[in-house]
Amino acid sequence: MDSHLKLRRALGELNNRMEKVRRVYSLESYETLLHFQVKILPQLMQSERCSIFLPDPNTKKVWLKFGTNLQEKQIEAPLHGSVVGQVISSGEGMIVNRMNEGGFHKQTDQSTGFVTKNMVCVPIKSLADGEVLGALQILNKLEGQHFHVEDMSLLEEMARHLAMILDNIVVRSEMVRLSRQLSQEIDQLEQQPMPDRPFVAESRAMREVMAITRMVSSTPVNVVIQGENGTGKELIARMIHQFGTPGKSFVAINCAAIPENLLESEFFGYEKGAFTGAETLRKGRFEEAQGGVLFLDEIGEMPATMQPKFLRAIQEREGSRLGSNKIIPYHFRLVCATNQNLRQQVDRGLFREDLYYRLYSVEIRIPPLRERKEDILPLANYFLDEIRQRFNKWVEGYSAEVGELFVSYPWPGNVRQLRQEVERLVALTADGREVQVSSCSESLRRHYESHGPILQENTLNIPQQVEKLENHLIHLALQKTHGNKLQAAQLLGITRQGLHNKLARQGGDGTHKED
Repeated sequence: MDSHLKLRRALGELNNRMEKVRRVYSLESYETLLHFQVKILPQLMQSERCSIFLPDPNTKKVWLKFGTNLQEKQIEAPLHGSVVGQVISSGEGMIVNRMNEGGFHKQTDQSTGFVTKNMVCVPIKSLADGEVLGALQILNKLEGQHFHVEDMSLLEEMARHLAMILDNIVVRSEMVRLSRQLSQEIDQLEQQPMPDRPFVAESRAMREVMAITRMVSSTPVNVVIQGENGTGKELIARMIHQFGTPGKSFVAINCAAIPENLLESEFFGYEKGAFTGAETLRKGRFEEAQGGVLFLDEIGEMPATMQPKFLRAIQEREGSRLGSNKIIPYHFRLVCATNQNLRQQVDRGLFREDLYYRLYSVEIRIPPLRERKEDILPLANYFLDEIRQRFNKWVEGYSAEVGELFVSYPWPGNVRQLRQEVERLVALTADGREVQVSSCSESLRRHYESHGPILQENTLNIPQQVEKLENHLIHLALQKTHGNKLQAAQLLGITRQGLHNKLARQGGDGTHKED
């Protein structure tokens, strides 16, 4: 299954699970528990009033959340000048049996009609990380008594139970946020077009490539994609664009395909009449990529004369069209691709070092197809389905020998070569028939003759199987000795003349070295 679809399914399943948990453990259920605590605590502590204060994470103001006969946010406690603020700031509990004549409690009493005589206040600390979540306060011990250390110890125990509730409220709120974010992610994925060609990620190496691609898509960091020709560098660049800036411009330039004298006008554009032949105004590629992605393929082929101008443009994020002094700001993401080792190019003086470091924020290396054999057959099957539909031709599939050949072949042209090979095979295979090795291109047939199965499973004829094995061993011996028949005969345990006779029966051309 395409990794794009797997991501959609995983996000959907996770979002559904979070929705179920959210419905079971609602915010109201946690707040009901807090209300119950505020109601029962004065009775347990033989006091008149209980209050819970929580700091606002955005404004840092400390508000009453729950209180006996009080409304939410009816009281705002300052961090400085109030017992609640001091407890939250210090993380230490306090007992105050002799209230000052002035102070914050007097202001609160005037607004609420309550008379504060004494109090005990303790912090509510998260059980997860010890962070102070708020403060729990008990006011006025009954019958004119004072609060003691035992009262504070009991209140601290109650605060630990409240911390469990508040921790769950925080987690629940984070779940709501994540659930909404996941829903947005799913919507975005549904709106994004699927890539024209898949990036099969059965191998561990390609799963790592896809993970990095997804990770860097959300940040506008410059990316260099390293890989041999035909590995799919532009496809990765388009995925970065689709995941990161969907709906915006994707402007691709092959630096090796544009003549050196046209590169500057290609990148910067030109005004009408800027030079002979400039009959109309033309925007440069820098302008066309505004808000999106500028993809430079074969960046290592950029001429040395163009590199300093290009560096200044991406460094200053501005430039001018040819024939104009007007400064145009550039806002685009730069993604480059190369099949060269740019570090070696820098060491040889062929590529500017300052440009190299400007480009190389993140590197994504796409391994060649020969290093990710797990992807060969899934890719071949995908191409087979696609090409059968395009050709309106039904080909049954690949024979076992073709499958083995595909996996063992080194694919110097990588995915591009595999796709072309499958296209050839569909064209040369009759409707309803299975693809055979005989229809493969010459390079694959030569590889099969050299490395194909030693024995043929479709026959049990001993002389035929022995002849097949003998021919294979002779070929390996000559290959190992670079065609020296004398050395090959010694490896095979036969005479040079015996080898000569066997080669003659095979139809050998006699061009091997004698010694």
